[in-house]
Amino acid sequence: MDFGPLAERYDRLRPAGATWEQLADLTLEELGPVRRLLDVGCGTGRFAAYAAERAGARVWGVDPSPEMLAQARARGVRGAGWKLAAAERLPFRDGWFDGVHAHLVLHLVEHPARAVDEMARVTAAGGRVVAASFRPEHFEAFHLNRYFPSVQDIDLARFPEPARIADLFTAAGLEDVHVRPVSQRLSLAPSDVLERVRGRYISTLHLIPEPEYRDGLRRLEDDLTGSEDAVAADLHWALVSGARPAPR
Repeated sequence: MDFGPLAERYDRLRPAGATWEQLADLTLEELGPVRRLLDVGCGTGRFAAYAAERAGARVWGVDPSPEMLAQARARGVRGAGWKLAAAERLPFRDGWFDGVHAHLVLHLVEHPARAVDEMARVTAAGGRVVAASFRPEHFEAFHLNRYFPSVQDIDLARFPEPARIADLFTAAGLEDVHVRPVSQRLSLAPSDVLERVRGRYISTLHLIPEPEYRDGLRRLEDDLTGSEDAVAADLHWALVSGARPAPR
C-alpha cells in the first residue's frame, strides 16, 4: 500500500477526535515515562507530536513514505526528528529509545517478526514497546461491512491477531508482555462517512475489487445523502505491550 497519494488528505479523512486522544493517552500510559520515543510508521506525525507535547519526550518518527514524512515535518514539532525508513530496518543504534510505538503498522509490513525484532533492538533496558492493532471483533462489527462485503475477510486475513503480536514480542526477547483491550464507540455525521469512503480512508478500500467499491459507494450515497441520522461505529483495539529486560 502506497500512502503517498493520501498524505495531504490523510489527517482530514482520519481526524483526531476525542476517541483518538483517549487511545493516545492509553498508549502513553502503557509506554510509561519516556525521554526518547520512537514512532514506527509515524505517518503524518500525529502521535509523535502528541507525545512530544503531553509527555515532553524527544521524539523520532520513521516512515517509508516521503509524502507522509513531508506532512510530519510540516507540523514543526520542536525537537522532533524524522527519517525515511522501513520498520524492518530501523536506522538507530541498539537501546537508544526509552519507548517504541507502532500504530496500525504490523499488518502493513512484509516481515512483522523482523519489524518487532528491530523495535525491541532499539529499546533500552527497562523501556517498553507498544503496538496498537485491532481485535478480530473490530472487523466483524465494522459499520461498512454491508456495503463492502470483501473488507471483513481481507482484514481478518491480513491483521495479525493480538495473541500473535504478543508471541512476536516474546520471541523478540520482551518481557511482561500483555494485551490491553480497548473498545470505543464513534458517532459519525453521514457527510463525514461519505467523505471518508470517497477518499478511501482505510487501505482496505484500495484492495477490494473496483466494481465492489463503486457499487458499495453508490448504495452508501443512496442511504446517507441528505440524512441527519448519526452513524454508529465501534472500534475494538488491542494495545500489545512488552518491556526490554534489564541485563542479568
